[in-house]
Amino acid sequence: MECPFCAETIKDEAIVCKHCSRDLRVVRPVIHEVQEIVAEMDRLRRELGRINARLERIKYPVHYFVAHTIGYVLVPIVLLLAAHILVTIVFDANPLYLRLASVIIPVPFGLVLYARQNAGFRGAILLGALIAILAVISMLTVTGFNDNVPIVPGPWIEWREVIEYSASITLALVTGNIIGFLILDVLPKTMAQGGKPNALAYSIARLLGQHVGEEQLRRRARIIQDLLVTVGPVAGVAATAAGSVYAGLKGVFGW
Repeated sequence: MECPFCAETIKDEAIVCKHCSRDLRVVRPVIHEVQEIVAEMDRLRRELGRINARLERIKYPVHYFVAHTIGYVLVPIVLLLAAHILVTIVFDANPLYLRLASVIIPVPFGLVLYARQNAGFRGAILLGALIAILAVISMLTVTGFNDNVPIVPGPWIEWREVIEYSASITLALVTGNIIGFLILDVLPKTMAQGGKPNALAYSIARLLGQHVGEEQLRRRARIIQDLLVTVGPVAGVAATAAGSVYAGLKGVFGW
């Protein structure tokens, strides 16, 4: 943490600042309380925004539906379709660029979906699948009219490519959703945690070796507790991002 007197970085367990020699035993609880209050205020601020959104949905249902359909469905579809037209028709470039764009474009929409609507994993999957299906249908339609070929895929290999491409777009939006959860919920709670680590973290720290001194044991338990809180969302981001990239590039590289 940072010393409130000299602003130098010190250990979380320190009771005296090694830089300015000020006693921290009195101010430490205040610092932790302020951190918790700031985190709680941020949570309440976001919750108030979600409540206002619900009230707007009840008061102006048509306006709410139109605005959110445009913002969360039509805009990403238009961007994906524009990328398809630019890569495959205008520049006739390597399909790799289109697949990379299709992995990148949905991510910020998934993040905003969690930040503004508090939509969870299931909501992100449903919205991502809807966007993917409509975007891929639009791409097939444009390609069909431009190249004078059937819009509906024929052989199984074409259907498999369509399914993989749709899965890539869906997982990219889910990745953004989990990133939003990690940034807005998990990390603030982790940073606001102070005081003594929980019993589970202490137990794991002791299993790794308890003959290290109380201060070192507490520091190890704090690290373990932070890892336990963040490992789930981080693993989720890694898994969905890897799945999106793999599904998107599989057809290009023939994996």
